[in-house]
Amino acid sequence: MSHDIFLRRCLELAEKGRGKTGINPMVGAVLVRDRKVIAEGLHAEFGKAHAELQLFEKFEQKIRSTDTLYVNLEPCCHDKKKTPPCAQMLIEKGVQNVVIGMLDPNPAVSGKGIELLRSAGVNVEMCFGMTADCLRLNRGYASLMTQGRPWVTMLQARTPDGEFAGLDGTFLKITTPQQDRWTHEFLRAKCDAVLIGIGTALMDNPRLTIRHLQSSFQPMRIVIDSRLRLPLEAHLVSDEYAVNTIIVIKPGLPASVREVIPELQKRGVRVMEVAHSDAGIDFAALWKALIMPKEGFHGISSILFEGGQKMWKAFREAKCIDEEAVLVGVPAVGSEKRKPLKPAY
Repeated sequence: MSHDIFLRRCLELAEKGRGKTGINPMVGAVLVRDRKVIAEGLHAEFGKAHAELQLFEKFEQKIRSTDTLYVNLEPCCHDKKKTPPCAQMLIEKGVQNVVIGMLDPNPAVSGKGIELLRSAGVNVEMCFGMTADCLRLNRGYASLMTQGRPWVTMLQARTPDGEFAGLDGTFLKITTPQQDRWTHEFLRAKCDAVLIGIGTALMDNPRLTIRHLQSSFQPMRIVIDSRLRLPLEAHLVSDEYAVNTIIVIKPGLPASVREVIPELQKRGVRVMEVAHSDAGIDFAALWKALIMPKEGFHGISSILFEGGQKMWKAFREAKCIDEEAVLVGVPAVGSEKRKPLKPAY
């Protein structure tokens, strides 16, 4: 029996948690009887029930020995404050067959959930043909577990001659509508956050939203703005998604600069103070700030980096880029021009 169709349904369910599970993985689970799905569950939000538990909270029938539970990530086996261990719960529910898409990269779980299930007599099967798809969905979570930081995808748009901006340094529209749609669907919609530097924010005045397809999900928007120069009229802090914006500043800014922070916070913008070195942002401190849940912020596990050349160099030197996407295009005659923002000071 092919397991792919049911694990793909798990991934569809898991994707609904995009942007809501924080540093936790996105997980979907389906219960199958006679090759038909009879119950589904997902990890819908940080701190809420895991997929397996949510499935059984809604399932009122008695488990049969021939039923099979599919889940894209190995069931957890360690006690946590917010949710009980799923592997033990499956044993108690009488589940006899489990198919898993990938091992949990968390050292506290990896392989141990399967071991616990098998020691209780549960038939556990790994579907290695779906592991790459499962890992792709949770590459951010895997990166947190293995690298201690979010997964970072770098996006560049340039002309065939290697130009990134106009001759005067201003915004230059390079990509086609088709390329923009691809970027939004396969990059922005698949990352927790989009990150840029203050130079890009001032030059382009971007929105960093998903606009080319129907989506209930909007990524967080991160600006590395060490000296807090972003003006209040910038789209990132004045549009309807201002609550999705994080501004990263360095500690110790003078009171005359910091006086704008209450207004930003009133709009829902988060201002994070992150240590800097002489070379610029301290990446270890940045990752720590972005993956630490705090006061309604559940952490970020994947980032699309759309910054400029200065930031590209910094990310490369810090070895903080996991994959790159390069879009090559020719600016159309009369292509869009934008007037750069005037810095706050």
